[in-house]
Amino acid sequence: MTKIGYNLMQNLFATLLRPFRPSRPVPEEYRAIFQHLYRDISWFGVLNGSILAFLTVYATRLGATSGQIGFIGAAPAVVALIFTFAARRWLEKRSVHQGVFWGSLLHRGFYLLLPLLPFFFDNQTQVWVIIGVTLLMSVPAVVLNIGFNALFAEAVPVEWRSYVSGVRNAFFSLTTIVSTIVCGQLLENMAFPVGYQVVFAIGFVGAAMSSVELWFVRPKETIPVRPVTTTQSGNPRSGVFLNLKQSLRVDILGGPFRRTLLLFFFFHLFQYLAIPIFPIYMVNTLKLSDQVIGLGNGLFYVTVFIGSLFGSRMVGRWGNQKMTGAGVALLCFYPILLIFSKTLLMFSITSLAGGLAWSIVNVAYINYLLEKVPAEDKPAYLAWYHLLANGAILIGSLGGPVVGEAVGLVGALLIFGIGRFFAGVAILRWG
Repeated sequence: MTKIGYNLMQNLFATLLRPFRPSRPVPEEYRAIFQHLYRDISWFGVLNGSILAFLTVYATRLGATSGQIGFIGAAPAVVALIFTFAARRWLEKRSVHQGVFWGSLLHRGFYLLLPLLPFFFDNQTQVWVIIGVTLLMSVPAVVLNIGFNALFAEAVPVEWRSYVSGVRNAFFSLTTIVSTIVCGQLLENMAFPVGYQVVFAIGFVGAAMSSVELWFVRPKETIPVRPVTTTQSGNPRSGVFLNLKQSLRVDILGGPFRRTLLLFFFFHLFQYLAIPIFPIYMVNTLKLSDQVIGLGNGLFYVTVFIGSLFGSRMVGRWGNQKMTGAGVALLCFYPILLIFSKTLLMFSITSLAGGLAWSIVNVAYINYLLEKVPAEDKPAYLAWYHLLANGAILIGSLGGPVVGEAVGLVGALLIFGIGRFFAGVAILRWG
């Protein structure tokens, strides 16, 4: 049975990969690595279409305020700001492959707690426990997030990154579509909160299997990390200061990477300012059911999948910078169109437009970032990226609800949509 199941899995992947056949054959030594990267993201799509798609919706139905929804998004950013440089130094001292695997295992193990919450806590307490669990699981997530970009850069040659990213996006979209629609149906037909417990259990299985696949993503060769040099000084205080500067690698901020960091900061800021507003607006203003929200999420990833079919070709023609900038600018449509999504048809159009924009961003922005990062110094540069990105996430997650209360949800969605447009224009102009 094991052999039959393995052969079925191989045939399924071969069928799904047909639209993505590259112009030249994949080198034999990379085929297994690419397959594990595809399976990793496929299982992560199950997590995305279940827990990640419905956790804030669940919290909203428990009675969470927009501020508490913001805290759920802000918790990982707070932890990342504290532990980013410690995680970077920890990764530099050991195999990135092992760091990513154990980071994913420790991080995703917390998802097992979510299906158990209704057994032990009332509604309002559950909201605060979700915030607390999100905070704790974010510590190993720092290692996972920094390490995976470095692992991907080591495991996938430069000339294959756009192709692999496009295929990963396609698999991620497919499994997200299926799991989101299935979970939406479960929530529609099962009593509250049992339906959410089942959905969260499905998400945990996806998270666990994704971690298993990461164990097998082992680079053929590891690029040595540039050692941190020390400078001797007759002044003890000066020596401590120099060591601190070298530890933090502030020299990176004095180079051309500073502009890249600022552009990504504004992109993530306007991306996350809007996110806490979405579930509140969908549930409390638009009065959408879980089934409709699930359908919208599924349609979103339908266009992500379609965009992935052509993503690597578009990157080959336009380059990662132009694709990233154009995609970020087009992300403005989702919050603006959501304002008018009072019917199922309009909500579907909004979801399709948002997915198309995200497919353009998602196929290019990590590779655009990696183009700016020296191959021998990835952890240090990526640590600064994650620090600035999480600063933007923190400000956005906490600031979005504040702006929403000050100008109203409709006004906030309009402001954040315009901000996304200008963030994309900035990447096109100065990236």
